[in-house]
Amino acid sequence: MLCYIACMVRDSHIAIGQSAKPSSFAALMSLYESNFIRLNWLIQEPTRFTGEQQSSVPGDCTLHLRLLERTRHTSTMLMTYMFEESGRWIADPDMTIRVYHDARLAEAMACSRVHRHEILRQFATGCDREVSRRRARNSMLNKWLEYCAETGHRFVAIESAGILDGSPS
Repeated sequence: MLCYIACMVRDSHIAIGQSAKPSSFAALMSLYESNFIRLNWLIQEPTRFTGEQQSSVPGDCTLHLRLLERTRHTSTMLMTYMFEESGRWIADPDMTIRVYHDARLAEAMACSRVHRHEILRQFATGCDREVSRRRARNSMLNKWLEYCAETGHRFVAIESAGILDGSPS
């Protein structure tokens, strides 16, 4: 997993589009759009997702997803892994995601301030402007969503929570 995280950090410096500067608002919106697409790879119907679910696949940690709030046009979710350390459970990266259903955007609103892995801490360093912080946080989400989809994680829009095997229905 650490190898993948290192690749994720390198990939976060790739320009989003050739027509937009990486630090521009337009590039940030393109990143949010890409996040929405990738999130839809994991969740069959994000507008109907409720409760809390876990997705378990061979070779990766159990992925946790919980709906925190739903309004008419948005959903706010928490996505994380749970690690046991010194007899207690730690959520990392503990990512809060806001989905704008009508606009078809997904934004990483916040993530853990203290990461277990040094490489993840690099996303928060060197960001002197709000746009830079948002780009770093959302680049991290973008690569993580892609990784989760590639490893087979999936969630379904059902009322009851459960552990899924990651295989498509």
